[in-house]
Amino acid sequence: MPAKDRYHDAVRKSLEKDNWQITNDPFILRWGARDLYVDLGAEKLIAAEKSGEKIAVEIKSFIGASPVADLENALGQYILYYDILSRLEPERCLYLAIRQETYSELFQEPIGKILIENQRLCLLIFDSELEVITKWIP
Repeated sequence: MPAKDRYHDAVRKSLEKDNWQITNDPFILRWGARDLYVDLGAEKLIAAEKSGEKIAVEIKSFIGASPVADLENALGQYILYYDILSRLEPERCLYLAIRQETYSELFQEPIGKILIENQRLCLLIFDSELEVITKWIP
């Protein structure tokens, strides 16, 4: 099983504060002979409904030497997980969890904006110190 991301616990606590129930840690995707590990699976029950919203969350710290290389790696992993998840659990949405600083620095410049504008990925932006979700971009 892969090592947990540096901000794993902060994202988990942020989701729990936002009334998400963590159902899987990690969320295992089995495809063929391979197992892949999305960092978290969570569910939020909606009042008066028997089933709720389900998500899977891949956490990325973006602390490498090159933010662009980190972005390329994160996108590759996100696309692979997204495609498999869409076959196994199409009702579950995949989110890439990033720190507020990463969102402000990388996703507010053209290289990040184009991904958001083209709806290439869903983002969960969190404050790693306060351990709260600051923004959802579906």
